[in-house]
Amino acid sequence: VQLQASGGGLVQAGDSRRLSCAGSGRTFRRHTMGWFRQAPGKEREFVAAIRWLDSITDYADSVKGRFTISRDNSKNTVYLQMNSLKPEDTAVYYCAANPRLQIGRKPNDWQYWGQGTLVTVSS
Repeated sequence: VQLQASGGGLVQAGDSRRLSCAGSGRTFRRHTMGWFRQAPGKEREFVAAIRWLDSITDYADSVKGRFTISRDNSKNTVYLQMNSLKPEDTAVYYCAANPRLQIGRKPNDWQYWGQGTLVTVSS
């Protein structure tokens, strides 16, 4: 599975932004998909994920209620809708894929990665 993330940019605090991650390969729909982010000087951290079988989702506490992950298997695409953005959301956002059903919150739990897309939130 090859992944291509897009949608990053410069936004103001309180704004919304939607990230997209397009996947290639016939098995995309049988991969659990996730988003991670990495701020300057910090480790990559889990943001959200959605299971392939039943679309059950999981979110980091820091984004719960503000971010929504969804997927459109007909388009081989996963989305991250980000609302009420804060300056602390500034980071490079990465999408990831995993053929396993369970959601892992560590980067090592994920098999495939896309390139990052930078989101900068100004105050």
